[in-house]
Amino acid sequence: MNLHTINTGFFKLDGGAMFGVVPKSIWQRSNPADANNLCTWAMRCLLIEDGDRLILIDNGIGDKQDEKFMGHYYLHGEDTLDKSLAAKGFSRDDITDVFLTHLHFDHCGGSIVRVGDKLRPAFRNAFYWSNAKHWNWAVNPNEREKASFLKENILPIQDSGQLRFVEDKDGVAFHEGISIRFAFGHTDAMMLPQIQYKDKTIVYMADLLPSVGHIPLPYVMAYDMFPLQTLKEKKAFLQEAADKEYILYLEHDPVNECCTLQHTEKGVRLDKTFDLASL
Repeated sequence: MNLHTINTGFFKLDGGAMFGVVPKSIWQRSNPADANNLCTWAMRCLLIEDGDRLILIDNGIGDKQDEKFMGHYYLHGEDTLDKSLAAKGFSRDDITDVFLTHLHFDHCGGSIVRVGDKLRPAFRNAFYWSNAKHWNWAVNPNEREKASFLKENILPIQDSGQLRFVEDKDGVAFHEGISIRFAFGHTDAMMLPQIQYKDKTIVYMADLLPSVGHIPLPYVMAYDMFPLQTLKEKKAFLQEAADKEYILYLEHDPVNECCTLQHTEKGVRLDKTFDLASL
């Protein structure tokens, strides 16, 4: 098995929304905001190469939305999904599986492309993986979350016939060496792949832990549907990750790809940061 970092660019989100009840005077030390109170975040995906399978975990925001939509999020940086795949010697047509941690637009927007007036799967040779509970949550969104679940990112996947569901059971196997953890605080039934790699355990954190700046327990996003559930899930996971020396792969951290944790007098805190390629 080989793992590859796939960077799809940066975008901006409101710092207050990203850190919830934590005051700006504290969170801006790790994530400085611009004049509009916006902080920069990565959209960092992961490519798993194993035998005849090429599995892409999440795929960024894509480029099919209109100028008004994109203007809210200030996409920037030199990286794109296609450029990052090409740098590893691959193209979208090589992908066999697209694993979607959840269906918010910054995680699945690259799933679908616009061809003329049609919406088509960007990965024509791949199965797209979600789970029935989260899929139903996304296609029947609540009023608070529906701005994150864009129909043009989601429904064409089902229409294509390429959609597949995994069993929504914690610890279920997805592929040899890859199991799935579920989290329910950020959104219903978000999936976190847990990967055995070079005698280490790597967990793709999605939005349970967006960045190293979110490690302290109260740092919970205002975007989370059930923040107290996130707090419970996060506390249990961070303890486990520190105890078992997991490597956390960070999807949104603008600087750090991976980190480990340690126990301190103040609770679980950051230990080391490093790039995936250093493993």
